[in-house]
Amino acid sequence: MDIENQENTPEEIQEQPKEQLIRVTGMYKDWFLDYASYVILERAVPAVEDGFKPVQRRIMHSMKDLDDGRYNKVANIVGHTMQYHPHGDASIGDAMVQIGQKDLLIDAQGNWGNVLTGDRAAAPRYIEARLSKFALEVLFNQKLTDWQLSYDGRKKEPVNLPVRFPLLLAQGAEGIAVGLSTRILPHNFNELIDASIKHLKGKKFVIYPDFPTSGEADITDYNDGKRGGKVRIRAKISQYDKTTLAITEIPYGTTTTTLIESILKANDKGKIKIKKIEDNTAENVEILIYLPPNISPDKTIDALYAFTSCENSISPLGCVIINNKPIFLGVTEMLMRSTDHTLGLLKADLEIKLDEFEEQWHFASLERIFIEKRIYRDIEDEETWQGVIHAIDEGLKPHVKHLKRAITEEDIVRLTEIRIKRISKFDIDKAQQKIDALEDEIAKVKHHLEHLTEYAIAYFTRLKKEYGEGKGRKTDLRLFDDIEATKVAMRNTKLYVNRKEGFIGTSLKKDEFVTDCSDIDDIICFTGDGKMMVTKVDAKTFVGKDIIHVAVFKKKDKRTIYNLIYRDGKNGASYTKRHAVTSITRDREYDMTQGKKESRIHYFSANPNGEAEVVTVYLRQVGSIKKLKFELDFADMLIKGRNVKGNIVTKYAIKKIELKEEGVSTLKPRRIWFDESVKRLNVDERGELLGEFRGEDRLLIITQDAVVKTIKPELTTRFDEEIIILEKWIPKKPISAIYWEAEKERYYVKRFLIENPDKEENFIGDHEKSFLELVSTDYIPRVELVFNKLKGKEQRTNEEVNVEEFISVKGIKALGNQLTAEKLKQLNLLDPIPFTPEEIATEDIEVNDEETLEDESGTVDHIGEIKGRKPKNDDSQINLFDE
Repeated sequence: MDIENQENTPEEIQEQPKEQLIRVTGMYKDWFLDYASYVILERAVPAVEDGFKPVQRRIMHSMKDLDDGRYNKVANIVGHTMQYHPHGDASIGDAMVQIGQKDLLIDAQGNWGNVLTGDRAAAPRYIEARLSKFALEVLFNQKLTDWQLSYDGRKKEPVNLPVRFPLLLAQGAEGIAVGLSTRILPHNFNELIDASIKHLKGKKFVIYPDFPTSGEADITDYNDGKRGGKVRIRAKISQYDKTTLAITEIPYGTTTTTLIESILKANDKGKIKIKKIEDNTAENVEILIYLPPNISPDKTIDALYAFTSCENSISPLGCVIINNKPIFLGVTEMLMRSTDHTLGLLKADLEIKLDEFEEQWHFASLERIFIEKRIYRDIEDEETWQGVIHAIDEGLKPHVKHLKRAITEEDIVRLTEIRIKRISKFDIDKAQQKIDALEDEIAKVKHHLEHLTEYAIAYFTRLKKEYGEGKGRKTDLRLFDDIEATKVAMRNTKLYVNRKEGFIGTSLKKDEFVTDCSDIDDIICFTGDGKMMVTKVDAKTFVGKDIIHVAVFKKKDKRTIYNLIYRDGKNGASYTKRHAVTSITRDREYDMTQGKKESRIHYFSANPNGEAEVVTVYLRQVGSIKKLKFELDFADMLIKGRNVKGNIVTKYAIKKIELKEEGVSTLKPRRIWFDESVKRLNVDERGELLGEFRGEDRLLIITQDAVVKTIKPELTTRFDEEIIILEKWIPKKPISAIYWEAEKERYYVKRFLIENPDKEENFIGDHEKSFLELVSTDYIPRVELVFNKLKGKEQRTNEEVNVEEFISVKGIKALGNQLTAEKLKQLNLLDPIPFTPEEIATEDIEVNDEETLEDESGTVDHIGEIKGRKPKNDDSQINLFDE
């Protein structure tokens, strides 16, 4: 061992033979760098030229060596590859199975495993393989391949294969080297060809990943596959029935086994709640998830995305080898380089063909002259070899001016090798036809070289036509909605409170129960001295003594309004205020009063929809005060920020406050939009405005299979692709439908109202061949009937039908009226007749926006009585007063 920089002297070494200090800094630096370089270049990272790692390239080369059109045992191919690859058979076999599972380069036979279930391939001795037709066409060309010696010097292997296709992006690549890694996502075969053609035409292009396991992908942050990008991928989950969900496509990088394990794990932790799960996957994925009664399918789907492997995130990292160096590229640059490289290979191939054709034409011309002019007779009298060569050369000179290059001695030697039998049967016409054919081929190749870009476009177009069938996009690209875990988590634990001592938590089972919650929820607490705090759910947390309100906290909740009356300091005036709590710093204490010592809350209520109640305020008998009782209506106050001082109620001491009447909402109706791209409702002004909704309002849904229902407009609701009408439901507004009645083989029209809002109903009957043709929610719809032309009769003119006059409103199960006995060519829904329904008188209620207003303060002079509102009894209101 080289013990460089050894500090001990020889004498010291002899005295201490068992302990030596050896500094290996230099060796470590050199050896580690050599090792890192080897792993990067020879094992983990693909080359940009052909998209292969060394082991993959050697497998393809070995398969070409063995190719005779028949299948070979994989064990045989692995053994042959070991002549080129200096590693074990297991690594070669695994790499070969991965290539075979991508179903592009290898024609596989036998059990090659399953990328959907994660099942492994059979042993190499049981499975067979051969190169696919596509691989034979695009991977190999001996004349364009640069060769190098194999690791032991016994064989030659390709430096890079002359791949004439963006194979790296089609297959994708993953590898972990020393100090860096690569992750190039797979892309769609046909889309890569289309992008290559666009690049050749000088047009811009964009390519996105396409995964073999299908699923859905959000490529908003793909960042061209560069570092820092991200792709969100999801399983495809649909509602099979009211208590069953079906997963039919899985995210890339997962299997049905790992997916089910993640679902069971989330169920065990209480994040979701399922009854049982079945894996019926065979050729296609089918995982059935059975839900317990009264569990929302929509909420469960969101929870599956939030807490299981049904949604994953992939960070691409485009690292490739260029000129023996690892370089980071985006997929656009990779495709451009691949296309340009293909263009160069096609050009080189054409140039080689041109040289070959010209060489064939040259010798065919020489051969014709040699035989036709009987030059072979000039050598009869020659006695020496040099004399023979000279005689032929002299005999050819008068006839070779049209040749494209000079005659060489090698050409003359080839002429002397022509057999007498061939000379005797020489056909001048056939020889000329051969020369003419070669001239046509030369002209064709020259044309391709002059129009190289068009030739390359035609090459890619042919590849798509011959090999692109059945290679459509598998992964749906769409925008994903952001799922808040706290909103979809199953409430798997119970929250308790010890109001007097100031503790909340899940372990205080002997104390007062508050609500069901999840272990990732935030909890908001108010105390009698006006303090507020938001904290995480835990076993036991101290938030402050004298707790007056505890609830699960919803972030950005503008509709929950807190009404309170508080005393400012020990003997100060009392104020009232209304506010929301939309954002906080967790575990920080906030003061709802003005911060003076011994401030106290007299009255508190939490109102989920901004309700404003009426309270009665009783004052203490102090001095000459005359009015000891008055009413206060919170509807007279604006909703402001939580830090405002509020409006003064009274400067006198309050004895007690009692709730007199239940309040109504003072918030404006909530405006709801539908975002078509993610199929979700939102209040962020994305997509189509559906309307303004109060607490009792519902959404009307009509699907293509003639199912009608109404639902509450919850933002967690998921909508399928078959919805044809989604709008605010107006109970008195009739629905008009035209449908094909299969039993009677006629079109029928009907108008109906929804009688049971909570029931999902089919309104055209259960016959499997009946179908919905048109549906309208207009008050007075109009329909145009276009009739078929009958033989021997004049074309019947189109008719217009006023649906309201044609049929009255009937029950949802009614058959309706026959539209016509004639055969129809087409039905067209026309613009409706204008109609304005009478406004229904409603209570005139002043409403407030959900926005925080600027601070104001003032005095309530008098609160008038409001009739017709009843007191309510619940835990959201607290009456507090001084003893």
